[in-house]
Amino acid sequence: MTTSAEAIRAWQGPAILSYGYRPFFLLAGIWAALAMLLWILMLIGAAVPSGVFGPVAWHAHALLFGYTGAVIAGFLMTAVPNWTGRFPIVGWPLAALVVLWLIGRVAVTAPLGLSPLLVALIDLAFPAALALAIGREIVAGRNWRNLKILALFAVLVLANARFHWAEAAGGQAAGDWGARLGLAVVIMMIAVIGGRIVPSFTRNWLARRGPGALPAPMDRFDAVAMGLTLVTLFFWVVLPFDIVTGILCLIAGLANLARLARWQGQRTGAEPLVWVLHAGFAFVGLGFLAVGFDALGLGPGGTGPQHVWLAGAIGVMTLAVMTRASLGHAGLPLSAGRGAMLLYLAVIGAVLARFVSGLMPGAVWLTHLAGTLWIAGFVGFALLYWSILTRPRADQRRANPAS
Repeated sequence: MTTSAEAIRAWQGPAILSYGYRPFFLLAGIWAALAMLLWILMLIGAAVPSGVFGPVAWHAHALLFGYTGAVIAGFLMTAVPNWTGRFPIVGWPLAALVVLWLIGRVAVTAPLGLSPLLVALIDLAFPAALALAIGREIVAGRNWRNLKILALFAVLVLANARFHWAEAAGGQAAGDWGARLGLAVVIMMIAVIGGRIVPSFTRNWLARRGPGALPAPMDRFDAVAMGLTLVTLFFWVVLPFDIVTGILCLIAGLANLARLARWQGQRTGAEPLVWVLHAGFAFVGLGFLAVGFDALGLGPGGTGPQHVWLAGAIGVMTLAVMTRASLGHAGLPLSAGRGAMLLYLAVIGAVLARFVSGLMPGAVWLTHLAGTLWIAGFVGFALLYWSILTRPRADQRRANPAS
């Protein structure tokens, strides 16, 4: 039987279509920067179209469902072949999925005069097709353990559909439960997947450095923390400003920070590629605390607390995963240079500036600073990783100098 690696090497077309992470990570980085640039232009009053959505709804959708959807696609199409031992999606089938994602971004953004229903159908075509493709591989490979990841992705598709419905019905999608459900699903994905990869990658790196404490293995504490996370997110979606939700958020925040404290992040300062994973996961717990205090009437209000999750947990963790996976699958050393470290610091700076701007409503410059740092981080990613994502693996180039 042909292995996944052999199937990838058999592809003779453009290298960017040889593995799912390549086009989707690159396009995710470009879109993250472009969408933020358009948002800043909207904030300063420029006449920038936002399709069938209002500006705020478009901004939320572009990053929560557009950007994050691309990163999840790249991750899943890279991880599922490892989980199942089955063939990856490469070549022209991969190109078809990329085109579906691109058409979705155009339909949601450009003033094409399409009906809200048609825009929704076009936008949902990509995640629906991806869910079917991933589901087929998981079921065929009998990889039942990861069905929960597919289930979470299916709920994300439903949240996207609800977002479209809410905006068409009343123009308040950004504050609707569909937007909260989409954010909650992604945070739960980070809690589940991050709970696997952060301690695993940290353990591998620390083990090579010699004696010392290693991350605690996953045990009942992690299971309880994830169960609490799931219940708390459900309450937040349904009753975002209830006192019970606020208390649960504070408990869930401390639980996730306690999980993180067991993974020896304090020993990873020498390698940005590792410590950034800990930083991304830290924003999960910090986001719960921010949202919890807000629900109890002790926060700044507005969307500042949610941006700890949106820009922090999602932005930092996805950037961490994209940089690491791009290096590893390209056959390059798993070590971040100064350039990658600057990308991480830029996005972390964007999170902090956005949160502080919520505490200082009159300081509009902080919002613009946050957007500028975000753009710098993701433009930097696209530029720094362009050749890694568009050229064959280093070992393949050595074997075939003409490539």
